[in-house]
Amino acid sequence: MPAKKKQRPNQTQTEQPGREYKMRPRPVADDPEHRGSGKLRDRIALVTGGDSGIGRAVTIAFAKEGAHVAIVYLNEHRDAKETQALVEEEGVRCVLIAGDVGDKKFCRSAIKQTAKELGGLDILVNKAAEQHPQKSIEEITEKQLVKTFRTNIFSMFFLTKAAMKHLRAGSAIINTASVTAYKGSPELLDYSATKGAIIAFTRSLSQALATQKIASTRWCPDRSGRRSFHRPFQEPK
Repeated sequence: MPAKKKQRPNQTQTEQPGREYKMRPRPVADDPEHRGSGKLRDRIALVTGGDSGIGRAVTIAFAKEGAHVAIVYLNEHRDAKETQALVEEEGVRCVLIAGDVGDKKFCRSAIKQTAKELGGLDILVNKAAEQHPQKSIEEITEKQLVKTFRTNIFSMFFLTKAAMKHLRAGSAIINTASVTAYKGSPELLDYSATKGAIIAFTRSLSQALATQKIASTRWCPDRSGRRSFHRPFQEPK
């Protein structure tokens, strides 16, 4: 009989966002065998939620390709500093910006700080999100609903709007959606709704920015490890 797959231990933390440095085993964010080829040399990227998880993996990958990176995060300072050190090992600059992406003024400030300290902005990655599982829609409070939408989708409007004065032809906006937008999730009603909104927002934004030659795309991670990327609709023949 085939050997049973080793199960990872359950991870339990009382605070949100969780802290990656407390996880055992630690998540893998980098492939040490991968060598960049300068695809993003001297480009400047801002990644929300870039301190840990998928965001950490993105920032490291960008750094290996030569990009300077601004990491926006809420309050996970230790995780952010660890990621900054990993990015700077690749010989590029990394700026840490702490704050709430659900706040319009903070989003404007983050874009402004990135452009000032790194010299511009070429790539915006909207990855930050939050979720609060509830067994019933009756348990979702108005406060939770508004907070989830502000963090997950309002922030994308705020950051994209503020970034437009810096983006130019060849720039890119990458939004993180979720497989829950397609499959649904009975305990993540509000979260799933924001992810559906992100897909609609990204499709519309890609059309709105096409004449400026600014790319707008989204990807949908899921627990199986598969990745889904936005493909523009084909014109009917």
